[in-house]
This record gives sequence, structure tokens and C-alpha cells, in this order.
Amino acid sequence: MVAGMATLKLNLSAFSSSMSSYTASSSSSSFPSLLSMRTPSSAKPRFFRIYALTSNDIKVGTNLEVDGAPWRVIEFLHVKPGKGAAFVRTKMKNYITGNTVEKTFRAGSSIDQADIYKETKQFTYKDGAQFVFMDLSTYEEFRLGEKEIGDRTKWLKEGMDCTLLLWNGKVIDVDLPITVKLTVVDVDPGLKGDTAQGGTKPATLDTGAVVNVPLFVNVGDEILVDSRTGQYMSRA
Repeated sequence: MVAGMATLKLNLSAFSSSMSSYTASSSSSSFPSLLSMRTPSSAKPRFFRIYALTSNDIKVGTNLEVDGAPWRVIEFLHVKPGKGAAFVRTKMKNYITGNTVEKTFRAGSSIDQADIYKETKQFTYKDGAQFVFMDLSTYEEFRLGEKEIGDRTKWLKEGMDCTLLLWNGKVIDVDLPITVKLTVVDVDPGLKGDTAQGGTKPATLDTGAVVNVPLFVNVGDEILVDSRTGQYMSRA
């Protein structure tokens, strides 16, 4: 019995030693490391953006970089004359100056797309002639002047989330929500029996904007307005 137990212990010891040797050998030569499996030498970047276009890609809303400035295409026309090379005639607006120019590109010619990206920021307050937008996660402020905002100021309300357009780290434009909710602060009182199919009357909103509203709308009513057209949509 004692001899049998001694033999069993000896065999287990030999088996353990053999497995340790096999594990060390396998980890060093037979199997690749986890690191090499996750990061092969041929790995490519996850994000890769190309800004090169040709004039054939031009459409309304295309952002181009011309002479070191960002432009937005507002009109375009592909022209194929009976004689001569085809070309693309465009009307573009400069994001920085607001100037509008006409420019022609040879069909198929290479052009540069402006690296313009969008970020959502909240309009927090007006500081003199500047409108201050804030990133609510970093509290970083972005400012636009009255010239850049233009007549959109009449739809801009504190606490409104807007989309800022940035180029080279600078804010160059802002997009307001298509539908904005505003409050009527001054309007002639509605008359009993007025309906949505009736006439309209001018109403002053809390941003100073004046819109035509149905006769049944009264002071204190919240209404929805299309910021692109300035037209009344409905009561909120």
C-alpha cells in the first residue's frame, strides 16, 4: 500500500513537470501573443476622409474651398456646348464675407471640398452685438456677430439648440431648428367664432418677430413657426 502511494506521487510529479514544460514552450513559439493578434502590422486607420472632388460632383449645398476660403454652392448648371469643352457654371456664397460670386469650372476638373463640420451648441445669451453659443459638455463658448446671424435673429431664443458650422476651428455659420416655438406677446384679441379657415392678423412674438396668425390666436399663446419662411405653422 505504501509503495503504491509513493509510485502515484511520483507519477503525478512527473506529469506536472511535463505540463509546465509544454506550456512554457507553447507560449514562446507555437502561439502568437494576444497583442500581435489585435494589432497586426497591416492595420489601417478607422477614419479616412477625402476632400478631393471633381466639378461633376457639384450640386446645391456643396462646400468648396477656393482661394483659401470656404464657399457654398447655391446654384449650378452643367453646360455642354455644341463646340468646345463642357463646363459647370456656379453661383457661390462666401461663408466668411457673405459675398456671392459666379464661377465656372471645366467639366471633370479637380476641386477641393471645404472641411466644414457641424456641432450642436445652445444659444445662451447675447453679449452686445455678439450671440454666444455654448457647448454644454465643456462649457466652451462660441460667438457670432449680428452680420453672420442676419435676419435669423428674429427666430433665435435663449436655450435653443442650434447647429454651428465650423471651418479651421472657426464658427462660420449657424443653422436654426426648422420649427421654432415662440410666444405671442402682442396681437389684437380673437373674436368669438373665429376659425382656422378665417383670415389672419399680425402678431408680435417674444423675439420681436412679427408673423401673420389665424384670428383665434391670442396673447400668451405659444405657436410654431417655420424659421426658413417665417410662416405660422400651428399652435404649440
